[in-house]
Amino acid sequence: MMDGIIYFFTHLLDKWQHHISVMDSNDIIWLSIGLVGQTLFMMRFIVQWIHSERHQKSVIPISFWYFSLSGGIIVLAYGIHRVDPVIILGQLPGTFVYARNLMLIRREHRDTLAEIAGEELGS
Repeated sequence: MMDGIIYFFTHLLDKWQHHISVMDSNDIIWLSIGLVGQTLFMMRFIVQWIHSERHQKSVIPISFWYFSLSGGIIVLAYGIHRVDPVIILGQLPGTFVYARNLMLIRREHRDTLAEIAGEELGS
């Protein structure tokens, strides 16, 4: 069993090394951009997990939406560069959802601040 797992990862690493060795510098730059975007996108889950563990309940922090939007836009740019419909269709709708959630959060924050300011003026 362990030999099979080791073989699998060794084979995968060999394939990646070959794939990268035949790429030109422009493709390597775009691969790096795509990996950065995917890392940012993955970080949203880690941030949400840590935040939920701290609160001992499922909570979505604002940073989740920023990681989602930034990672999604970068991966979308990578998909557009690659002309990959799977990546484009997978990321495009989400970017609108992430941006809208941030707009709603900002509006709620603004309304809360206005309410607090109104209460202080009324006192």
